[in-house]
Amino acid sequence: MKAKLTDNPAWKRARPALSVLIPFLRDDPSDLLQRLDEEATSVDGAVEIIVLDDGTADADLTARLSAQVGAMALPVRLITLPANEGRAIGRNRLASAARGGSLLFLDSDMRPDHRRFLRDWAELVAKEDPAVAFGGFSLLQAPTDAKYQVHRAMAAKSECVPYTERAKQPEKYVYTSNLLVRRDVFEAEAFDSGFTGWGWEDVEWAMRVSRRFRVVHLDNAATHMGLDTVDALARKYEQSAPNFARMAERHPEIVAAYPSYKAAKLLKRLPAL
Repeated sequence: MKAKLTDNPAWKRARPALSVLIPFLRDDPSDLLQRLDEEATSVDGAVEIIVLDDGTADADLTARLSAQVGAMALPVRLITLPANEGRAIGRNRLASAARGGSLLFLDSDMRPDHRRFLRDWAELVAKEDPAVAFGGFSLLQAPTDAKYQVHRAMAAKSECVPYTERAKQPEKYVYTSNLLVRRDVFEAEAFDSGFTGWGWEDVEWAMRVSRRFRVVHLDNAATHMGLDTVDALARKYEQSAPNFARMAERHPEIVAAYPSYKAAKLLKRLPAL
C-alpha cells in the first residue's frame, strides 16, 4: 500500500535512541503531540516521533497534522495511509520506519501524567536498555461522565495497577500502549498480522515475548482518555471474538486458566433453559 510521508525539518538530521510510535484511526493525536513536544529540550535529541494515520481519509485532519508536525521541535514523521491496514500490521509498519534502538508504542488518545514522561523513558533506555518495559496506565485525566462509569471501573480494577503490583506478575500487565520494546526483541517477536480489527493482539504478543525476555515495570504512567460506553464496549468485545479464538488456538494452556474462559466452558455444558 502506497503511503504518504511527511517529515519535519528536524527529521533528517536526527540520530535518536528512542522512537515513539503513535498509530491512530480517526482519533486526533494533536494534543498528545503538543504535550510530547514540550519535552523536546529535555531529551536533547534522543527521541523521535513517528505517527501513522491508518486510513482515516480525512484531508482536513491530515492538513492540520502536517502543519503541526512541520512546526515541532522534536524530529517527526507522519505516515498517511489511504486505507486501513489494522492494528497489528500498522504497528509493524511503524517499527519498520523507526530509527531508534528502542521503540515506545503509544496510543493517540494517551496523555502523559507528568512533564518528565519522555525524559524518564529516554533515561531508562540510556541507563538500562531493557528488552521490554511497561510504564503503566492511570485514570488521572480520564473523563468522569456517568456514561463511562462501567469502563472506568473495569480499567481501574484490571489495567490501572501500581507498578509494584505489576512487577509481581510482569507478563500479565503488558499492553501495546506506553510499552517500550528494544528493536532486537521486536524483530524476534513482531505482532501477528493475522489479528484484524480490535483486541487481543497485544495480549497474544505479550504471551510470546514474556517466555523469552524479561519484562520490566516502572512508574511512568499515562492516562488512557478513550473510555467507551457500555454499548461501544459490547460491540468491541463482540467484534474481537475471532481474535480471541486465534489467541486461544496459539496459547491454549494460558487461555484455559482465564476465569472468563472457564466460566464460558462451564456454561456451554449446561442444558439450554
